[in-house]
Amino acid sequence: MRILGVDPGYAIVGFGALEYERGTFRPMQYGAITTQAHTQFAARLEEIYQDMTQLLCSLSPDAVAMEQLYFQHNQTTAIAVAQARGVLLLCAQLAHIPVFEYTPMQVKQSVTGYGKATKKQVQEMTRTLLGMQAVPKPDDAADALALAVCHGYSVHSLQYGLTRTRRQQLGYD
Repeated sequence: MRILGVDPGYAIVGFGALEYERGTFRPMQYGAITTQAHTQFAARLEEIYQDMTQLLCSLSPDAVAMEQLYFQHNQTTAIAVAQARGVLLLCAQLAHIPVFEYTPMQVKQSVTGYGKATKKQVQEMTRTLLGMQAVPKPDDAADALALAVCHGYSVHSLQYGLTRTRRQQLGYD
């Protein structure tokens, strides 16, 4: 199964693609879609749309794992990120790729086993799980890879409740 993790934003959208098969992850590609700070906001959304559409087309993921938004303080930033997230959801929808959403706590629990792990702990465990020499940069890409790992583990858990025929229909076997 090919999973694309996406860490939404409007200045930086982190992405990380993994192959997940029989409990093993293999990193494929990771990085970030970036937009310039002084560009009109609608033009930034267009750039995110174009770049994500191209990425989905080139990677052909079976699933997209995306972080649910959680903001405590800055409402202005929350609205802008939510708009960018909407564009990302639209890209996946138009490509007919299912989106699975996870909270930051779910990702931390899945990757480290502790729902209140620090960002550094999640990044280091993601690096270890993927057999990488260094923590992926930028941080948004590392977060996206952690989302993809979280989805891989979640899908793996779901498989135990399915018959072999249904697992094959869903592409798990």
